[in-house]
Amino acid sequence: MAVPVEKIRANAYNPNVTMPPEMKLLELSIWEDGYTMPCVCYYIEEEDIYELVDGYHRYRVMLTSRRIYEREKGLLPVSVIQKNLAERMASTIRHNRARGVHKTELMSKLVGDLCKSGMSDAWIRKNLGMDKDELLRMKQISGLAELFTGKQFSLAKKLLF
Repeated sequence: MAVPVEKIRANAYNPNVTMPPEMKLLELSIWEDGYTMPCVCYYIEEEDIYELVDGYHRYRVMLTSRRIYEREKGLLPVSVIQKNLAERMASTIRHNRARGVHKTELMSKLVGDLCKSGMSDAWIRKNLGMDKDELLRMKQISGLAELFTGKQFSLAKKLLF
């Protein structure tokens, strides 16, 4: 279902933070792909308000991006759960932790594959939300991994001092 964003509020217990570069990437993602995941809310009938359980940053994008707000007509997709406060708090943490983190090796391989397929540095930086230094690091890691593929290494038998 879709709810007017003005009828949604953040909870007071979410420990998750997103840095500005990732917020810009989230805004781009929502602009390019739409809201592919609804926010999770709990409906508070006495106040006729929806309180966020998960999706705070997607909600913030709706509030701060005029182009997205206008395109979506101010309606945020939500999934509503009926749980007590403790269960909602646990749900918030589960949602946060379930998203995981990107493994450096896998990200560097992905960057290498994109480079090999002809994507420009500018395209990769824009679409993956990377700055120049991060892209360089990923390309270096990707290149180094290829140099050592199939090689065997051993420790020196004696150290000379």
